[in-house]
Amino acid sequence: MTAVTSAKDENIVWHQHVIDKGFRANLKKQKPAVLWFTGLSGAGKSTVAGALENRLAELGYHTYLLDGDNVRHGLCSDLGFSDQDRRENIRRIGELAKLMADAGLIVLSAFISPHRTERQLVRDMLPEGEFIEVFVNTALDVCEQRDPKGLYQKARAGEISNFTGIDSEYQVPENPEIDLPAGEKSIEELVELCVEQLESREIIALRQTV
Repeated sequence: MTAVTSAKDENIVWHQHVIDKGFRANLKKQKPAVLWFTGLSGAGKSTVAGALENRLAELGYHTYLLDGDNVRHGLCSDLGFSDQDRRENIRRIGELAKLMADAGLIVLSAFISPHRTERQLVRDMLPEGEFIEVFVNTALDVCEQRDPKGLYQKARAGEISNFTGIDSEYQVPENPEIDLPAGEKSIEELVELCVEQLESREIIALRQTV
């Protein structure tokens, strides 16, 4: 079956500007990257991502943090939580993260993104090595004990449907670039693990040791 190309598609051409990603990244003295924090609700994704952003700011790097709840207030406010809407939610966020990386930023994205296909969708949008999957590895029982928003309690009571980890599947990353044992280490230790990985991948410069 031959795909139909509309006149609109034929007339849309990507414009390559003189000021490109490499130029912007060099100005910032860093390599662009998208750190994709995934894990169950209550795993600590936003907490670790926020602490890492603070640390990178202290080191003089340029970042932007995309948080699941915040994005749904604006960019994705029209979407629900069906599988189709969740996929569209991640697609939009991926496109936004790609544009921010093109601006030379280190983007930190904190989303449950429960399906491997969704995460692969974003990975495929970016050049090799620019997508860094960060698995905030916290057991379900620990997340339920924390339950900062009371969502697990509501899901168990049947007040929320399609809740990840209860009546909707979470697919654990198979080969994440960074696997954070969030139930075992402090926030400070988890942030240091992330910084070390960013240094080893030359996204940020190695810190000088005295």
